[in-house]
Amino acid sequence: MTRRAIAVEAEGVDNVDAPDSGILLFRNTMRITEGHLDAYREATERAVRFVEEHGPQVMVEVFIDEQKLLAHSFQMYRDSDSVRAHWKMSEPYIREVMKHCRVERFEVFGQPDSEVMAGVRNSLDDQVSPSFAARFTGFMRFDALRSER
Repeated sequence: MTRRAIAVEAEGVDNVDAPDSGILLFRNTMRITEGHLDAYREATERAVRFVEEHGPQVMVEVFIDEQKLLAHSFQMYRDSDSVRAHWKMSEPYIREVMKHCRVERFEVFGQPDSEVMAGVRNSLDDQVSPSFAARFTGFMRFDALRSER
């Protein structure tokens, strides 16, 4: 067993290199309402800090294109159970963020179970159709992102 596989196993995560690993990556593209940029930032910062401390996500990153008033949120989950846990605990924070934007595009990378697929579809308005792409291959080096200060 490789050192990486041992480390992953020790963290309680299945082999994330396997095509059927359960890893899910969500990309949410949101149009920020004109005049709401500061409020969007504040609500999003509160939501991200909450899930950083309490949420099941492996990773959350949010990027903002201020000129176009577009925000891109990336969230990585270990599996469908983690997504459900996030939805359950984060609803008030999600609702606050959504007061200041609307979803333009929602993409799911990986293979969530049917309940999560339905939950994603039901959370979006009729004008947004989520896309789903099955994982093919890849790897992660999250340890390489940590600074060695």
